[in-house]
Amino acid sequence: MSDVNLRPLGDRVVVEPLDESEVTASGIVIPDTAKEKPQRGKILAVGPGARDKDGNVIPLDVKVGDVVLFAKYAGTEFKLSGGRNLLVMRESDLFAVVA
Repeated sequence: MSDVNLRPLGDRVVVEPLDESEVTASGIVIPDTAKEKPQRGKILAVGPGARDKDGNVIPLDVKVGDVVLFAKYAGTEFKLSGGRNLLVMRESDLFAVVA
């Protein structure tokens, strides 16, 4: 994450959505208007973790570089000045780490 300097707070992560293929297996090109929102992304930054009732930090299960699956409309989307779209979401919005 050398070109983006973000430090998420608590149990939040910064995710760069990964675009799905624009061409189907049979060779049909999918236009932008028909594409689904991405549900896979790469973790660019992780927060320190949530705090329990005693104030102890509970570390996150994901790390920078992990490719994850998340809910279609999860997180808050924002655009960087360079035109890159990123999402900030809670770790609980993530479903799985892709191995």
